[in-house]
Amino acid sequence: MLFHEKENTHVTQVTLKVMDLERLLEFYTTIIGFQIWKRSGHAVYLSGGGEKPLLVLEEVSEGIPANRKATGLYHFALLLPEKADLADLVKHLLKNNIQVASADHLVSEAIYFSDPDGNGIEVYIDRPSSLWEWSGNEVKMTVDPLDFEELFRFETNAGWMGLPDRTVMGHIHLHVSDLAQAKQFYCDGLGFDIVSSFGDQALFISSANYHHHIGLNTWKGADAPIPEDQEAGLKWFDIHFPQEHSRKEAINRILQMGASVDEKEGVIYTMDPSSNGIRLLV
Repeated sequence: MLFHEKENTHVTQVTLKVMDLERLLEFYTTIIGFQIWKRSGHAVYLSGGGEKPLLVLEEVSEGIPANRKATGLYHFALLLPEKADLADLVKHLLKNNIQVASADHLVSEAIYFSDPDGNGIEVYIDRPSSLWEWSGNEVKMTVDPLDFEELFRFETNAGWMGLPDRTVMGHIHLHVSDLAQAKQFYCDGLGFDIVSSFGDQALFISSANYHHHIGLNTWKGADAPIPEDQEAGLKWFDIHFPQEHSRKEAINRILQMGASVDEKEGVIYTMDPSSNGIRLLV
């Protein structure tokens, strides 16, 4: 997981606001195979068996369903270490009657589904970066059919045993209301590089020449509304910076852009121009 190590800027954790904590917890532990890392009040921290949680579920008092026309989470994406893991998970999901979409993106092989609150989830494996095709500073990505017959050749006898220890938060993909503003915030401000684009509708950005740590799109429409506080969906996601000075430089840049920045107990909180919450960590 070279592109998700501490020396690179990357997404590490996602926090979701949920309407029914126990219902969502059952889904994420039974269907996906997360392990409970800890409970704290109305929140549960979930890991893939590793040292740190990847996902936090936080129950919202008097929560309401997400506005599907608003900005927010398109999907978060879990990166599995091996192709056999993806094969076993797909079989497990199908046995549990989970509706699954899929794609071969050249750089990766991915499946897509949703949790009971409608939050989008991608689970994927990367192809070796030596096989990725670059044209200048942009990596070639497609949306081709996933070859399930080839994938299932990697299925193991043991089957799906839950998320492997080396699972990481591979990337996050967000709905935004203005792509130009998002580009300025994430690239000029936080320091990510554009590595792919889809017309004037989507950008894919990363550090260290990854195919993307963050996806941004306006598929909900330009000037999409922001969600209400009580809506289920994304609360915030965490971006890890490799050094304190790189975080400070990013904070100074977004402050100059007019972004709000708050510090609580050593954690820096901000929002992008579409009100997607972010925690900036070292």
